[in-house]
Amino acid sequence: MRHPPITRPALAAGLLALLLLTAVAALLAPAPPRGTDDHAACTGRTPASWTTDPATTTAFARYGDDDSRGDDWTGGDGTHSVRLPDGRTLWLFSDTFLDRVHPPPNPQGAPYRWRTTDAGGTPFLRHNSLVLMNSSGTPERTLTGGTPAAAAGPFFPDPPGGGWRWPVHATVEPRAPGSPDRVVRVLLWNRVPGTGAWIFGVPRGTEVATLSLPDLRLESLTPVADRSAVADPGRVVLYGTALVRDGAWNYVFGGDDPPSSPADSGYLARVPVGRLADRAAWRFWDGAHWQRDAGRAAPVLRGGGRRGVGSAFTVVRAAGGTWVLVTMDTAGGAGLRTITGYWACSPQGPWHGPTGRITPPRPAGPDPDHIAVYNPQAHPEFTTDAGLLLSYDVNWLGPPGAPADPVVNGDVELYRPRFLRVRLAPTGP
Repeated sequence: MRHPPITRPALAAGLLALLLLTAVAALLAPAPPRGTDDHAACTGRTPASWTTDPATTTAFARYGDDDSRGDDWTGGDGTHSVRLPDGRTLWLFSDTFLDRVHPPPNPQGAPYRWRTTDAGGTPFLRHNSLVLMNSSGTPERTLTGGTPAAAAGPFFPDPPGGGWRWPVHATVEPRAPGSPDRVVRVLLWNRVPGTGAWIFGVPRGTEVATLSLPDLRLESLTPVADRSAVADPGRVVLYGTALVRDGAWNYVFGGDDPPSSPADSGYLARVPVGRLADRAAWRFWDGAHWQRDAGRAAPVLRGGGRRGVGSAFTVVRAAGGTWVLVTMDTAGGAGLRTITGYWACSPQGPWHGPTGRITPPRPAGPDPDHIAVYNPQAHPEFTTDAGLLLSYDVNWLGPPGAPADPVVNGDVELYRPRFLRVRLAPTGP
């Protein structure tokens, strides 16, 4: 049966009705849930294979063993780095050893290089130091709060009233949005002494240091997330273990430190490029929106079960725009031995994983069963065809009550960063 021809007025009326129905349906349809990701938007990536990077590991070992300068770094942890505009690299360390390194054997007769204190010296510089590496990849100068080594103090001074500052991630950005003048911004963790679960310090808040270029003079220290009024230290989030620039934004990752759980939760803040030192510009992700109030932040990766992050982790952008988070594995007691990863299509998540496992080599040392691996950190400015440069720290954590200094000073390799080249591969279906 033939249908009657459709006239232009009828066609117009039909199209109008269809548009109205579509609009009503769109209004009535449930909104897509916040936080879901489009798997077509990126491909999951996982740490798949690795090789040691002896060149960088040896560069720091050679620098630490060289006593010719008298102000030298001989070991440290909390390893972070930032490439400067002139091609140099600034390395940031938390607790640091200075002073003199001697050839083997050590006082116990073991075949290790060992550290000692000269009269009036300061072998252990608690809190922080900086090491400047030239454009050829050779560390050449230690920056502390005083010279010579016997008078050295932390580069970032201790807060008034006690406590200390540990540097974490650093970046170079305009002094202000659009300014041609660039500075180094360093994120700092402010902690005060504690005992028991807080033997490594009670967290108080996050600060940003501004360093001038090219002379690296400390210009200012600015609180950006002061949480000292929070009664429960386990609920304090410290930001800056990772920072990734994406377009006009700095995405700053942080974590809490609940003493009753081996797994921390990961959090996220966002700051416009050029305004890291401006507290008013910081926004914190609450699970649905960006908030001014740091107290309303919600985890982007919640710790619990097999999931969670260590107290320090790192985040990079991989091929195809995938966000990759690398941390110590918090599952099954592997937290001081094994590194694992998570991935997401946006910094807010959802984060998938854990996936992939890396068990990096440790120095033999006098007591290998108590040598810990921790604080994996990516250094994307050193990425090559061999893979992403990833550092990790080592330390001796002996039985409760056993002093660490004689062991760590008896083998200087027990408190120095080591380096891997890590390849990221697509995750399975």
